[in-house]
Amino acid sequence: MTASDLSGEPDGQAPQVQRSGDLPGVPDAFQRLWVPHRMAYVGGQDKPGDDGEGPQCPFCRSGRSDDDAASLVVARGEECFAVLNLYPYNPGHLLVCPYRHVASYVDLTPSETVEVARMTQTALRVLAEVSAPHGFNLGMNQGQVAGAGIAAHLHQHVVPRWGGDANFLPVVARTKAVPQLLDDARGLLAAAWPGPDRTQP
Repeated sequence: MTASDLSGEPDGQAPQVQRSGDLPGVPDAFQRLWVPHRMAYVGGQDKPGDDGEGPQCPFCRSGRSDDDAASLVVARGEECFAVLNLYPYNPGHLLVCPYRHVASYVDLTPSETVEVARMTQTALRVLAEVSAPHGFNLGMNQGQVAGAGIAAHLHQHVVPRWGGDANFLPVVARTKAVPQLLDDARGLLAAAWPGPDRTQP
């Protein structure tokens, strides 16, 4: 990803800087970090239009994709797969999803439940090997009210954590500084993933 991807300027041209002091109004005491590329997430660009199964669901699309690198799929099992979060909290933020389009944890079959657990354990081991995090957050947000961005397709979050990774930016600027590109993270994790679930880095 280049600076032009973030700024909207063609390659080779310097991004435009908008200074509040040059605009009408009374200047205030705040500095601002402009991140217009985040509007894709804020505006729900990749959210499905409805709760149904099919190409409008990003997890159904990833699960059925023939191009694991483009769809950010790290590993594939028989009934579940691991994919990078397109809007990660931290580098290596993985989602373990069933291929089947179900919303609730209680809707998983016994074999799906076992494979979600097994792939989550493998994700922890691979992230520990590749990234040496200090800890992890694991969890499922069930329903929009509980924080699920895409509530209709179950997904388990595996988020690596480091001391000091929660700084002022998310609180003050609604911005998360992620120091690793998605393609790079996916390649490292896919290469380190063991056994039959491994995809091409």
